[in-house]
Amino acid sequence: MLALLRLLLLCLWPAGTLCASEILLVGSEDQPSVRSFAAALQTRRPHDEVRFQTLEQVPPPHRIGADTRLILLDEAALDWRLRDGSGPPALALRISRVQAEQRLGASRPAFLSLLWSDPPPARQLRLTRYLLPQARRVGVLYGPASRFLIEELRQAATALGLEIIAQEWNDLRDNRPLQAVLGDSDVLLGIDDPALFNAKTAKNVLLSSYGRQMAMIGPNAGFVRAGALASTYSDQEDWLAVLDELLQQPPAHWPRSLYPQRFEVSGNQQVARALGLEPLDPTAAALVVAEGANAP
Repeated sequence: MLALLRLLLLCLWPAGTLCASEILLVGSEDQPSVRSFAAALQTRRPHDEVRFQTLEQVPPPHRIGADTRLILLDEAALDWRLRDGSGPPALALRISRVQAEQRLGASRPAFLSLLWSDPPPARQLRLTRYLLPQARRVGVLYGPASRFLIEELRQAATALGLEIIAQEWNDLRDNRPLQAVLGDSDVLLGIDDPALFNAKTAKNVLLSSYGRQMAMIGPNAGFVRAGALASTYSDQEDWLAVLDELLQQPPAHWPRSLYPQRFEVSGNQQVARALGLEPLDPTAAALVVAEGANAP
């Protein structure tokens, strides 16, 4: 009788949620940041059992219990899950639209929910319009892996009264596409394509844009630290909130893909001063950009 009562309490706490679950986080490396993330998720979900295992420790997906909630923490973990069509559904973190396109194309396995790590194109454009209200022509460089995003950017830009000036950049040794798009644009928008925007290309892209006194909206917060004007991003607390909400639901209700609704704005005050812009207020910018998403 006592055991039955304990089971009933687990199933009803908090009210309206599922029974206590086993949540398995899988990643390629055991790092302090990963352990911290797992501990934070356990704090949010004290009624569940949260564990982390590396790819070397975890069994094949088909040998994991069907009721286990799988959370994939990196690309290697995603590849591990994709190799086995059996096993429990999974939530994939830290995967961008470009990375998914390269791996999956248009296919989306039914057992996989992709939680995008890159900022939504429309959100980045709303940030651009807020910070640079005079800018109308938004320059965008793309490569073979990110070409599919251009039409989505054009549609979002049209709704905001902006124009996308798109330029393909296949050979990074050839600076002409970069110079061409800078010459035709009011602002440069970086999309999260690692082949184009990375530690090796950052100096060239940023110096070229600021040589023309042109701001760049970065593809991520890391590019803002390197010298872009600003970007939206979701931090650990934002992702924990997303996971907490999704884990309240049965996996059959998980979306096939999702951008987190919660986000922050990262801004580079030194760059703003150098471009003669007003000081950045990241909190105010995030509020305005979020309100824009809900506007009719």
